[in-house]
Amino acid sequence: MSFANVYEEQAIEACIDELGEALRGLADFAPAVLALALRVHLEALLQALLDTQVCTPAEVRAYLKELEREALQYEKP
Repeated sequence: MSFANVYEEQAIEACIDELGEALRGLADFAPAVLALALRVHLEALLQALLDTQVCTPAEVRAYLKELEREALQYEKP
């Protein structure tokens, strides 16, 4: 799923910075707790993208496969 076509790169960078600041404010929580909470929010965000037809189910699957590959440092097939 390519968000580059939907949003400006500057907006993405600004959002990443703000999310980073917000996450630093949650430093007292264990990483596992943060991971579970972020999963809940990611699920809701992806569902909203599907509901508003910003992307297709196939694009969400591809996005999640890429996320898994990057998180687990798999080689690209």
